[in-house]
Amino acid sequence: MSSSRAAVSTEHGSSPPAAGTGPLLRGGAILLIAAVVLFGVCVASLAIGAKSIPMSEVVAALFGQGDDSVRVIIGDWRLSRTVVGLVCGVALGAAGVVIGALTRNPIADPGLLGVNAGAALGVVIGLTLSGGAMGVTGYTWFAFAGAGAAAVIVYLLSMIGQATASPLRLALSGVALAAVLSGVTQLLVFVDESVLDSFRFWRIGSLAARDLADVVPLVPYVLGAALLALVLCRALNALSLGDRTAVALGVNLGVVRFLGFIVVTVLCGAATALAGPIAFVGLLVFHIARYLVGADYRLLVPLSMVLAPTLLLGADVLGRAISDGGPVPVGVMTAFVGSPALIALIVWSRRLGAES
Repeated sequence: MSSSRAAVSTEHGSSPPAAGTGPLLRGGAILLIAAVVLFGVCVASLAIGAKSIPMSEVVAALFGQGDDSVRVIIGDWRLSRTVVGLVCGVALGAAGVVIGALTRNPIADPGLLGVNAGAALGVVIGLTLSGGAMGVTGYTWFAFAGAGAAAVIVYLLSMIGQATASPLRLALSGVALAAVLSGVTQLLVFVDESVLDSFRFWRIGSLAARDLADVVPLVPYVLGAALLALVLCRALNALSLGDRTAVALGVNLGVVRFLGFIVVTVLCGAATALAGPIAFVGLLVFHIARYLVGADYRLLVPLSMVLAPTLLLGADVLGRAISDGGPVPVGVMTAFVGSPALIALIVWSRRLGAES
């Protein structure tokens, strides 16, 4: 039985999830360490910037005490920036893992299924209707609508001629739809100069210029989708072994993939509306988490939710620290940091595989 299960797993390019309490305990320890690192990065996000602030003054400012200028910097700028990074990081981390499970594709990311392209088109439509004057709170719902419409179209396209959506068809449909939606987005931006000005800043990807009032309405949606991703962990483990094995284990493929699409749609829509399309976070974190804890989605999903905001906030802090003028947008930093890190991770994994 174990040999046949391993054979099925090898056929689909993934190893079976680890069994027993030992790997779970080790994964729990890694998760705890990652949470401590995330806390340290959050502290750095509050303290480091164009003006470095001692921790004693940061704590005082959080409680409404201390110097007025420090309270403005912490309360009005850095706190909201840190919260946006946390929310977007959790969303991108969970979405990246779920997409990887749905497509069984090691290079899957939120852009692969066309969800990010749909959210971007929704934002541009909102900006076009408002003449470029719509704020984050307004076009958030356009981002949700665009992401949802793209997810539905991809899901329906991948099911043409068969009962369920296969991973290959999901990926191909997503790539094709993303190209079409990106073309429509560029056309709308090109013909309306007022939209171009707003879209150009949003398109880079940034945690700045977002108030806590913009974030709070999205928190319940992100938390709900993240919890649903955690609930799906056991089904995702079965899905990673292949469709036939998953069905034999009692998994309803259609339901799991449909719920997975809901998770990806909500998380990508929220993150894209708040910070713009940020590359590499979901993809890189998926590989790092998989290297640390293996293929068990009971560990992969929560660890990715911790690692992604760590990466996102760390890149944002680095962008503030290295710039003499205005901070480098986090979308630029994640591209600079993420691409070489991903290449190094792939090379390292191949070397370890060759040695073993």
